[in-house]
Amino acid sequence: MTETNSIAASIEDHALEMVPVSDRQGWLQLSWNTVGIVTTLIQLFIGALTAFVAGMPIALLGGFIVMVIGALLGWGVGHIAYKTGLSSTVMSRIHGFGKNGSMITAIIFGFMIIGFIALENVLLYKGLLFYFGVADSLQMQVLIYGLLTLSWILLTAFGFGLVTKVSSWLVVLFLAVLVYIMWGVVGSSSYSVADVASFTSQLPIEVLTAMHAATWGDKLAFCVNILIGSAGALALIDGDLGRYARRSKDVAIAAFLGNAFMDIGMLFIGGAVMYAGMSELVTYYVSTGMTQEAAQKMALESPDSVAAAFIVFGGVLGAILMLLAQAKAQVLNTYSASLSLTNLMDAALNWRPGRLMFVILANVIAILMLLGSILDWFNSFITILGILTTCISGIIIADYFIVHPRLNESQLRINKSESFNWSGILVCAAGFILAHYVLNSIVKIEFFSALIFSVIAYPPLRLMSLSKYK
Repeated sequence: MTETNSIAASIEDHALEMVPVSDRQGWLQLSWNTVGIVTTLIQLFIGALTAFVAGMPIALLGGFIVMVIGALLGWGVGHIAYKTGLSSTVMSRIHGFGKNGSMITAIIFGFMIIGFIALENVLLYKGLLFYFGVADSLQMQVLIYGLLTLSWILLTAFGFGLVTKVSSWLVVLFLAVLVYIMWGVVGSSSYSVADVASFTSQLPIEVLTAMHAATWGDKLAFCVNILIGSAGALALIDGDLGRYARRSKDVAIAAFLGNAFMDIGMLFIGGAVMYAGMSELVTYYVSTGMTQEAAQKMALESPDSVAAAFIVFGGVLGAILMLLAQAKAQVLNTYSASLSLTNLMDAALNWRPGRLMFVILANVIAILMLLGSILDWFNSFITILGILTTCISGIIIADYFIVHPRLNESQLRINKSESFNWSGILVCAAGFILAHYVLNSIVKIEFFSALIFSVIAYPPLRLMSLSKYK
């Protein structure tokens, strides 16, 4: 193979085809990527948000619940990817949605992952402005967002091998700096480890009431609903990564470690650092000219405060942490987003310009999301898409493990060639409506309703639709 052909192959990276056995990897390589994609500023923010709303004990309980369910979903989708060698959205063509119906999964998953690209970009942008002490302006936006976007495109363009290499060493550096900062912040505060592990809600009751998180149960539901958004996305990412697995066990380990770091590790660290360092952060904001009230509100409620906190607490190392956290995650986010867009355009238009085009397009769409001030609607974004991604994961798993073993050869041929699997499409839509609009006042942990409904309703409906081909 010539050098040009080798580069072309690495860029395409089996976007629409099975990953060959020769390219398969073990659990350690896969885990670097699952851990790498969740150890980010946005996850630290989610950790601090849930801990400050619910208190650390309730937040950790919610994190444990989501960790278990997220790991099971991730293993389920990842196992199917390991068996088929296909990415999650291409896999949904056969399992749950049909070739053209998979456009729905590609849009939902792609929109969510691109949303995370946008969220990470804006937090990094705010952090860089804070670190260099420069004001927000159109010129700075063009310069910084342009450089960030170009970096993610170049790092991702050459395929999974480079993604793995970049992620592995960046994860190590990130975790080292993160532990150093957490140790310093907690150690220099007046709080003990027990204090940090047991603090209660930090928000005023009127704010909690407005967030529908005033009672113990409401606080737990809030935490789970927020955390499941990332877990649902990670389950589908486990599909994109699991197709490179050598064994199903490798996928299971990677899915567990990814969810453990995200739902327990990052939650605790984000909450602990922000709680222990709150007085120092407020003092810093006051020194810049803010009133005490404005500084307190900024530190407690603004996503920007997470980036600022690590710079205030860590100085140069804090800035390094911020860059490391975002770089590795953005490479992996861009990678998965490009796979979704590749499947979307192939299914919708039979258009295959090459995955590089979709690497670029994913980052362009992320830039456009920034114009819509994505941070302002973060809670709604992650809750709604969390429900949809868990619905999709549930349908894919139910199709593979329950429906497929019961199909004859004729039904399998129909299933493989079908343009639209209306059973999967209807169940996904019904599951979302049921969870988010009908049962939300009864079952406040919305994804539970969506997931249970998807797994129970899809198999009989699908088997009934294929019964005429017996």
